[in-house]
Amino acid sequence: MALTRRQHEVLEVIRSFIGKNGYSPSLEEIGTELRLSSVATVHKHVSHLVQKGYVRRAWNQNRSIEVVDGAERGGTIPLPLVGTLAAGHPLVATDRSETIAVPADMLEDATQGFVLRVQGESMIEAQIRDGDLVIVERRAVPREGDLIVAVADGAGAILKRLEPADARRKTTLVSEDRVEIQGVVVGMIRRY
Repeated sequence: MALTRRQHEVLEVIRSFIGKNGYSPSLEEIGTELRLSSVATVHKHVSHLVQKGYVRRAWNQNRSIEVVDGAERGGTIPLPLVGTLAAGHPLVATDRSETIAVPADMLEDATQGFVLRVQGESMIEAQIRDGDLVIVERRAVPREGDLIVAVADGAGAILKRLEPADARRKTTLVSEDRVEIQGVVVGMIRRY
């Protein structure tokens, strides 16, 4: 995602400050460097950089801003591979330290993304095959036709379009009060 002129300036101040000092600047220091008197304005610009995947920061901690490598060049961002999703079986969690590089512009908010490995052929008509990696953005309210990851009746995670993806199956998603939507699939990575 493209940056505004001011967002680019904020990003450069962060990079420069970290390069000189070895730790990230405070919002006040960013504002001072750019001659911005409002910390709220600086906070807004940093929040936009987080949403666009250029920086990340720890919640409610001072000096926790980190620049995400490659994002400015339209490169990739690391997302955690959180598990394997098998048709009709519970989600098998993986070691959260494994990450997958995905295109930075694939997610609206990079902090809300994760990756799942698909096991099985239950979504073959949606062109999702065994071994594919699906990129998911946490979103509680999907749009019609979205491919979602949900936990149904506490029985494990499912990958499902809000309508059947296999014409031979006439199954539907169980009633909304028994489903917890984990996110919406925004992309896929496949090895041939």
